[in-house]
Amino acid sequence: MIEVAPLVYIVDDDSAFREAIHSWLRSIGCQALSFGSVDEFVKHSRVATPSCLLLDVRMPGRDPFDFQRELHKSQDHIPIIFITGHGNVPMSVRAMKNGAISFLLKPFREQDLLDAIRDGIDQDCSRRQAEQDAADVHACVSLLSRREREILSYVCCGLTNREIAKELGLQEVTIKVHRANAMRKMKTRSVAELVKKIQGIDLLLAK
Repeated sequence: MIEVAPLVYIVDDDSAFREAIHSWLRSIGCQALSFGSVDEFVKHSRVATPSCLLLDVRMPGRDPFDFQRELHKSQDHIPIIFITGHGNVPMSVRAMKNGAISFLLKPFREQDLLDAIRDGIDQDCSRRQAEQDAADVHACVSLLSRREREILSYVCCGLTNREIAKELGLQEVTIKVHRANAMRKMKTRSVAELVKKIQGIDLLLAK
């Protein structure tokens, strides 16, 4: 599926189902952990690896849909695949509207579950990569001096060194030096690369 084995969490009160899915997942190269309730899952310390959650709709204890909303409010973006033997259309619509990857009715085909897991893992990988990329950009920006941030903000607006020098009342050679240092700290070699890298990042424009 992906180079690093993903981790699939199974939350279902049917022990036979949990064991069967757990065994099948491991046979196709997925790490898996299973729990008999939402509360058991919550108490477990999760690892920082691409993952998704197989969540039964009908279980004793905490309502899975309420739990889905709680995860969303807490900015926990683990992809959720709902599974149930007693589903209906309104229930499916509710789950998908709140961001579920899929809603599968038992008994389901292994391929359908595999496709849903792939979608969930891919989504989690993309999110984690985006967060890492943003963290890397923030780290680069933190190295910039106030003057370098100011100059790069003009660079991103398309101004030339001469135009920036005029705006700031500095010598063009001074702008060139600051700009070169800033581009090095940002690990970029062109304006296009710089603009793409800081897209959506407000720190650069902070004075």
